[in-house]
Amino acid sequence: MYENLIFRLSEIMVNPVSETSKVGKRGTLVIPAKLRNRFGLKEGSLVIAEETSEGILLRPAIAMPTAVLTQAQIETLLLEGIDSGEATDMTGDDWDDLRQVVQNARKAQ
Repeated sequence: MYENLIFRLSEIMVNPVSETSKVGKRGTLVIPAKLRNRFGLKEGSLVIAEETSEGILLRPAIAMPTAVLTQAQIETLLLEGIDSGEATDMTGDDWDDLRQVVQNARKAQ
């Protein structure tokens, strides 16, 4: 598995590709097929555009899925935060009220 990745990386470093592309309407940029194929970019792939001292660097991006929490997990996190004693913008009475609402919601399940 890693041998293929190491080969691709070494191939890219030894045989860099440079091609010209044209900026279209609304700033669209067509990445030449040779480069898209080389980096595994397909329609809908995410890329990062960075400003560098040499110009603009485009590189593939990796999207990480975010966690989807259940109602119970959200309530647990709320209670942990409430019990942490680190309230800054809310008064103690506000926290007590919120704690009571969450506990009542748990009992109703």
